[in-house]
Amino acid sequence: MEFIEKDLKYIWHPYTQMKDAEELPPILIERAEGIKLYGANGKVYYDTIASWWCNVHGHCHPRIKEAIKNQVDQLDHILFAGFTHKPAILLAEKLISIAPKGLSKVFFSDNGSTSVETALKLSFQYWHNIGRSEKRRFLSLEYGYHGDTLGAMAVSDLDPFNNCFEWLFSLHYKASAPYCYRCPARRTRQTCNIECIGFIEDIVKAHASEICGIILEPLVFGAGGMIVYPKEYLEKVAEIATRFDLHLILDEVATGFGRTGKMFATEYTHIQPSFLCVSKGITGGVLPLGATLTTEKIYSAFYDDYSKQKTFYHGHTYTANPISVAASLASLQVFEEEGTMERCARIIPIFHQELERFRQLPIVGDVRYIGMIGGFELVKDKSTKEPFSVEERIGYKVYKEGLKRGLILRPLGNVIYLFLPLCIKEEEIKEILELTYSVLSTIVS
Repeated sequence: MEFIEKDLKYIWHPYTQMKDAEELPPILIERAEGIKLYGANGKVYYDTIASWWCNVHGHCHPRIKEAIKNQVDQLDHILFAGFTHKPAILLAEKLISIAPKGLSKVFFSDNGSTSVETALKLSFQYWHNIGRSEKRRFLSLEYGYHGDTLGAMAVSDLDPFNNCFEWLFSLHYKASAPYCYRCPARRTRQTCNIECIGFIEDIVKAHASEICGIILEPLVFGAGGMIVYPKEYLEKVAEIATRFDLHLILDEVATGFGRTGKMFATEYTHIQPSFLCVSKGITGGVLPLGATLTTEKIYSAFYDDYSKQKTFYHGHTYTANPISVAASLASLQVFEEEGTMERCARIIPIFHQELERFRQLPIVGDVRYIGMIGGFELVKDKSTKEPFSVEERIGYKVYKEGLKRGLILRPLGNVIYLFLPLCIKEEEIKEILELTYSVLSTIVS
């Protein structure tokens, strides 16, 4: 096909070993509607991973399309230093109204990585501004992922994706993660008392004087393998951050905007973060936009005479782009008008019930889920939890088989996951899971 030939000639795709395209070229998508993608090859695919975890209300939602068109007719873009516009003001007000308590200021950016970079830089400079310049490191978790820019990478996990950047990771502290299936404290979920919190507490006790803050994804490690962990762990992390006067940075880029059954995963607790990083679903998955929410206390540490050099010298050309912001406002209106969260509350139990039967497959070692997120960890041996080797590429085999059945089952190593758009219908859930079960059964045989 002419377009695919041109693609392979000119384009370098993300998170892709381009040599694989010799066997499986990129799929040309011509249009999308709801949770389905329509390929130029005549095939229809269920967008089971929400186009990289961002599509919320389905593709080409009329309310969001209308908002974008109307905004283009009024204002396309303007610099956000010294200028402002009504959509950004209204969105900031809306975000604060739905965010966890204690957050009062919004700093806009472009995407998930930049929303995290903003939080890291604000946290770092906050301590500098108040005379605590010895605080210059962060504490994060194994299996955590916070973005691909250098600062965000440095607080992510060191894995096969970024081994060549290992020098970055030595700047910060890393604690073992609450990975219940492969518990670092050698407990079972039924008998544990969240002993894995000790890994964080030990590091903090030894190094609190030089730690700016703790960063983690609330309740779900996304790219680490859709690892779902207990809310009690998050609550204990928040308590440690408060006790030792550290910033608590919650990365809700993937979990925000309804994915976990709440607008934000943080709502499963009563904790108050210092920073909340959001992106992906903020526009309904239509246009790029990021935001970092923080507190009045942190904002005040930057508010001073210009000569004091406390200004936050950070920004992006497309900060608070009016068209992206208009899409976000429309997406949040859809949540209200269509009762998205109430509808999800009715279908989430059905989704979880359907996922449970995958435990009987010999290749599935663990099934984990929260909200509209589900994951299957594939293993060679269920009794020993022996993983498949990188060379066996079990996830890639599942991906190829899924495409034959009209599913996008993009793997995370040995983990196959579903990250379903919130507009999905009950019958679509059942069909997707039936097809997924068929795929995994085929791989076993």
